[in-house]
Amino acid sequence: MIQQQRDRILPYLQRLFGYAQNLVRDREKARDLVQDAACKALAARQFPRDEAAYRAWLFRILRNQFIDDMRRQGRDNRRLMELDAEAHVAVEYWQGDERLINRLMVRAAIGRVKPGQAEILALIDIAGLSYGEAAEVMNVPVGTIMSRLSRARTALLIELEGEGGQVLELTKRRKRGG
Repeated sequence: MIQQQRDRILPYLQRLFGYAQNLVRDREKARDLVQDAACKALAARQFPRDEAAYRAWLFRILRNQFIDDMRRQGRDNRRLMELDAEAHVAVEYWQGDERLINRLMVRAAIGRVKPGQAEILALIDIAGLSYGEAAEVMNVPVGTIMSRLSRARTALLIELEGEGGQVLELTKRRKRGG
């Protein structure tokens, strides 16, 4: 039984890691978070049989573990995590891989949007969860996920454009039908 559970978790570890890395902004802490969440999932006596519900359940365990860890620390380490992310960007920039640079720029921009917006981007756009699965993880209606994602993507575009003037102008033209 435990072997079946391990085999069932394995395909999701990379996606869980991506989500965890977005939450903690540190590779080692993300690995620890995924390991803790996987241990909790393996120790569970009951778990969803449906695959979509199971995937959302795994992400919810990880998210709750992150929240518990932050509460245990009793403080918000967001600024320290941002500094670590900036250091990684500076080091990896010089490796010359343009795709890596673009990915890091997007990650850095995600780090500058509000935490709730970063989380929804991580669930939908990074981890690849469906709206329904993300709604289950965050315990909100699907419509709320859709509106939060829209606002989060707009905020991300603004961050990527610097001041956001070009993106805002494009948005205005679309609304006017131009």
